[in-house]
Amino acid sequence: MLTSGRDIVGDGESDDQLQATILAYLREHPAAADTLDAIAEWWVMRRIVHVEVEAVERVLARLTDAGLVEVVESTGQRRYRLKASLPS
Repeated sequence: MLTSGRDIVGDGESDDQLQATILAYLREHPAAADTLDAIAEWWVMRRIVHVEVEAVERVLARLTDAGLVEVVESTGQRRYRLKASLPS
């Protein structure tokens, strides 16, 4: 499993990680077929975004637990904002 989008692309690009990402996409969508550009843009970037959303969720939970951010629920959605009265 990938730990961050940076594991797939960027300075530390790993062909093994990229291979795993493409195969995971194909396993989820066995009928998929696309061009090189579309695979790079949609299949790989989709995985990066998914991983990054998980990281954002972890950080927001940490900030909420620390009392720095608060959750406001409205119309079935959770919104995060700076807590009104931050500790000094």
